Amino acid sequence: MTFDGGCTCGEVRYRLDRLPIVVHCCHCRWCQRETGTAFALNAMIETGNVKLLNGQPEVEDTPSNSGQGQKIVRCPTCHVAIWSHYAGAGDLLSFVRVGTLDNPDVFPPDIHIFTASKQPWVILPPDKPAFEEYYRRSEQLPKESLERLLNLTA
Repeated sequence: MTFDGGCTCGEVRYRLDRLPIVVHCCHCRWCQRETGTAFALNAMIETGNVKLLNGQPEVEDTPSNSGQGQKIVRCPTCHVAIWSHYAGAGDLLSFVRVGTLDNPDVFPPDIHIFTASKQPWVILPPDKPAFEEYYRRSEQLPKESLERLLNLTA
């Protein structure tokens, strides 16, 4: 099972060759600012499961709420953000922007985070976990996802 995606202009194309570990819907102010909308929808996956099919994306260092920064991987032509790497796991994990997938419908959010700053008109689904800030992975993620995180290697 694979999932293809890319930037708006088509210069950068990628493939996920595995299901994500988890899909976050982040409502923090930083994600709102960076995306220009109400939230960011990111599929967390091991970077080794993200295959570049076409193009050479640029990596841009940007500030983050943690103060440790993040690396945003963008198309060098249309500048669409395709995925990010956060300081916690570095380059081992990619947070793929679900909206860049050819079929983004396949990855709805598993969990909503930083809802303390969500836009008041966003209605959260009652059947999905939601947290005012982040969450304890050990309490929310399935065993298989936790094992994948434990097995991250360079």
